[in-house]
Amino acid sequence: MTNTDCVCGSHKPFAQCCQPLLDGIRLATTPEQLMRSRYSAYALGDYGEYLLRTWFAPMAKNLSIAELSRSDTEWIKLQIIGTGTENNNGWVEFKASYKDNNRIVEMHEKSVFIRQGEHWFYIGGEISHRVN
Repeated sequence: MTNTDCVCGSHKPFAQCCQPLLDGIRLATTPEQLMRSRYSAYALGDYGEYLLRTWFAPMAKNLSIAELSRSDTEWIKLQIIGTGTENNNGWVEFKASYKDNNRIVEMHEKSVFIRQGEHWFYIGGEISHRVN
């Protein structure tokens, strides 16, 4: 997978896009990078530890690495609508499509992020779903 395009839709090779973040080699420098890498973690599966590590701890109390590592959803596409930062706060609005019982579902989320030191963390977001 390292020479193929990253599943986050950046059109960059996985090895130069999300893989270094998922493998802990480097940190996300923007909320968008973190969101793209978290999408890749969900799409690829087996990255529950990364997802938990990048979740703002007070918001991730009842989550487990095993639960977050599951890859039973077939993610199809990620589309970034907008991003922004102000001081140590950031947001990313996106649409992510996945298959559910042979239907395409589009999840629309405006995610909120916080930076502590050099680390960006996912706090949560407003989510809506639309079935196509």
